[in-house]
Amino acid sequence: MSIRKMISLHPNSRDHVNQPLGDAVHHLMYCSKMCLSCADACLAEPMDMTQCIRLCMDCSDICEATARLGLRRNGDDQPVLRDLLELCARMCDACASECEKHDHEHCKLCAQMCRECAADCRNAAESLLEPA
Repeated sequence: MSIRKMISLHPNSRDHVNQPLGDAVHHLMYCSKMCLSCADACLAEPMDMTQCIRLCMDCSDICEATARLGLRRNGDDQPVLRDLLELCARMCDACASECEKHDHEHCKLCAQMCRECAADCRNAAESLLEPA
């Protein structure tokens, strides 16, 4: 099952599917869950991982909210969606930078996912029409 397919089936997407936005939504959903999993794993580490946990949880929340807005095809919220995609890219970069400071495999995977998600968010933001 593919979220991209689901987006393409929406009546308002039949004439044009924004592929970069579909890719971003796909990665946003995964990134949200990867960050939650990393935060939980950080809780079990013996050292203080407070900042990593905080950034992972914040990143998860922002990714989830961005994915939800990116899925909506009714109405027009492109300026808000563009701003949220750009914010999400910055949050993913911050989370990745923090996770890259740690030698845990869960942090390495989270950082990789966050970097991919940030790139997709930037591509999707650029694909949206500029306000008139």
